[in-house]
Amino acid sequence: MRLHPGHHQSLTERVRLHVSLAPCQPSSSRGISAGQFLYGLFMNDAAPTLPRTLGESITKELRRMLVEGELVPGQRLSEAALADSLQISRNTLREAFRVLTREGLLTHEPNRGVTVAEPDMASIIDIYRVRRFIECTAIAQAYPQHPGVRHMREAVEAGVKAREASDWVAVGTANMMFHKAIVELADSPRLTAFYGQISAELRLAFGLLNNPELLHSPYLDMNAAVLGCLDAGKTDEATRMLEDYLVQSERTILAAFQRNRTGSQA
Repeated sequence: MRLHPGHHQSLTERVRLHVSLAPCQPSSSRGISAGQFLYGLFMNDAAPTLPRTLGESITKELRRMLVEGELVPGQRLSEAALADSLQISRNTLREAFRVLTREGLLTHEPNRGVTVAEPDMASIIDIYRVRRFIECTAIAQAYPQHPGVRHMREAVEAGVKAREASDWVAVGTANMMFHKAIVELADSPRLTAFYGQISAELRLAFGLLNNPELLHSPYLDMNAAVLGCLDAGKTDEATRMLEDYLVQSERTILAAFQRNRTGSQA
């Protein structure tokens, strides 16, 4: 199982370093549902902090694997193999499984174990509703010199290079990073943290399409167009473009969901 670049130290060793450096203040997101966390984004004065325990950091690592498409919808997760790959105990892995199951990213069935969740139509519609609210608001208030714009540009460049290499999984990851950078424009650590969960759910929705090229290729040019509007200071145009973009993306995913459901019933 491929781990994130930079895993020259074991994940456990790196996590323990983060734990020792993390502030000793309450985490508003630990052990709560997505809805409760979203409420906390606006009502809690304590911004999200670095993970303070090994279990929290393993949860973050598994979420990254979901976002980058390393874990796909319906995949059965072997507790023994995954614990060995991450160099952690099964108890620590189970703690992470419980959190991600509460978030709807994994499912657990007695005597069958843990699998990666498969999104339903209602969750897809809700994901895109949240995306439009967060991303369009962020980009409407953006300015060209914001660091998030630079990160958007880096994501566009990474996507183009991945397309040239026909690495469509990497194209998808670059696209996710582009939208993460859009959220950075809001200057809200709380929104950025919440969007991390949305990104994982979104990648699961992307997994409904068997043709990643068909899914991701059209949006590379759209990403560049949105970025061009921001560079030119045309935030209103960028916002309208992004709104249309997200509507088109939602329709593509919902069509794939419908095809999959029809095929499974045939």
